[in-house]
Formats: sequence, C-alpha cells, structure tokens
Amino acid sequence: MRAFRVTGPHTATLEDVPTPEPLAGEVRLRVGAAGACHSDLHILDDPNALGMPMPFTLGHEIAGWVDATGPGVTGFSVGDAVAVYGIIGCGTCASCLAGRDNECRRVPPSGVGLGRDGGMAEFVSVPARQLVPIGSLDVTQAAPLTDAGLTPYHAITITSRNLVPGSTCVVIGVGGLGHMAIQILRATTATRIVALDTRHEALALARDLGAEHAFLSDADAAGRIRDLVGPAPGGAEVVLDFVGSTPTLEIARSVVMAGGDVGIVGLAGGTLPVSFGMLPMEARVSIPFWGTKAELAEVLALGQSGRITAHVETFRLADAAGAYDRLRRGDLRGRAVIIP
Repeated sequence: MRAFRVTGPHTATLEDVPTPEPLAGEVRLRVGAAGACHSDLHILDDPNALGMPMPFTLGHEIAGWVDATGPGVTGFSVGDAVAVYGIIGCGTCASCLAGRDNECRRVPPSGVGLGRDGGMAEFVSVPARQLVPIGSLDVTQAAPLTDAGLTPYHAITITSRNLVPGSTCVVIGVGGLGHMAIQILRATTATRIVALDTRHEALALARDLGAEHAFLSDADAAGRIRDLVGPAPGGAEVVLDFVGSTPTLEIARSVVMAGGDVGIVGLAGGTLPVSFGMLPMEARVSIPFWGTKAELAEVLALGQSGRITAHVETFRLADAAGAYDRLRRGDLRGRAVIIP
C-alpha cells in the first residue's frame, strides 16, 4: 500500500509499504480520510526533538471503515464506519484510568500518527479501544473533527464556567481549529463571539459562522475589543488563542477580565508572563491539549446533527506534500483532508 511517511527532519515521502496486519486487540481500517494538522509541521521540522521514532506514517485525524479485526476484538464488524481517537496514554495512571488520556502522567504525547503509523495511507491498524462510531457522518467531516473539532471543544469545555449568557468570548485565529471553535461556541453557548485574524477572508468566514464581531489582529485589536467589553478590570470572560504567538497572547492578556479564562491552544511559541500585575486578579490560564474520548463522541454527535461543519479542502494521497506546503504558507481556508 502507499503511505506518506516521515523519514527524517524536513523529509516526508510517499512510499510503498506492507499493508498492516491487525494484532491482538487491534482493528485494521480502510482509511477514508486523514486530516493534515498544523502540529504535523512541528513533527516534520524536528521529529527527533519530539522523541518520535522514524520512519512512521503521518496522520492523526482519521476516519474510515473497519477492514479486518485482530484476535480478541469484539463490538466491531467489517464495514463499520468509525473515527479514531488519536492520543494513546499509558492506560494505567490516574488520568488515563479516568478517561483523560490527553493528560497522561507517564508518557509524553504520542499516539496514532504521532510516532505510531497514522492514517495518511490506504490502511492503518489501531487499537480497537481508540475507535468511535460515526454513523452516517461523511468521513471527510469525521476525520478533522477528531482534532480540529475536539481540541476547541475541549478548550471550550474547560472554560465553560465563564461562557454564560451575556458573556464575551474572543477567538484569536480563524484557521483549522478557530473556525470550528466559533461553530461550537454558537452551537453550545449563548456567548458573544469576537473573532480576530490577520486575513480578511478569515474574518468573513468568522462572520458567516456566527461571530458577532470580526476584527483584524493588529496593533489596534485590543482597543477595538475594549470598546466592546469596557475597561479593566472588566473585559472578555474567555479568550481562546489558536495562534499562540507573543503578540496574540499580549492581546489575550490585555482584554481578559478579572476572573476570566485564557486558553492557549496555538503552537506559535509565544510567551505570556504570569505574575501580579501582568494578568487580572483571579484570571486562569490553561493549555488545553486535544480532549477526551468521551468529548470526541460529543463532537461527532454535533457533526452528525449538522450543527457544526468542518470547512475542508481535499487532496489525493499523492498530493499530501503539497497540502502541507499550503498549510505552511497559511493559504488554506479551513482544514486540509487527504483522501487515500
């Protein structure tokens, strides 16, 4: 079969590899769709720094159909449509036992497409416990929802104490995750949504998806938001930063209210000073990571109901390298999805 594999720093190629045979407790999937995530760029740039053994197949956002089951697998039949919960924890720490593999206390972040062979291939074998049925949801929708939908859903869940009617939530970055965050906020809360981005087309998309306000992310952005939410110590109840650069974190710090929440989701490598006077009193800063399998089931239910829709651009497996080039340039509108 063909697979798009990381073979070294800055090197990924389409290769012919053996079709995997599912081991005990595993299921082999015929891959229907695999999302290209911005975090994959960090893997491509330096897999050694992340401790990921090479070579391996990229793709941690996966949906497809059961093709074969390994020994001991029950509950799944050939042809079942499923999505993959990509993160794999140790399975024995307190967090994993509570279903929070994304908070595993014993192993660094790893899983399907994160060191273990992922879904940018014609077939992939995964532990059966990682599968979530998707019903009639199209695989090109289900695949990006496993991360681009799940991660903002988790970020919204852990800041939900402040997402009450009459509140304001600032979404910084209307990309693959940010455009899902706006929809999830609209579907699950009554908060006022303010979107920021550097691209006019992204701001237009934000308005189309339900943001009441959409501003350019520039030197005047914090002032525009302050005009809406009033002076400190008031402000926005929640700020979700899907960029994570120092300038965007400065905006977040400048507009969050006392007792508010700042969720740092983006991986741009910025810093946010945390000390008295640098943030409002009682403000809480979190670094949401992916989400739980139970939350993934909820995200897929939102997708099945039609209340959220991933905006995707599809690519053939042979064009996977080009999809990542587009992702790196920032000229995708939504999520790149590879169709093996």
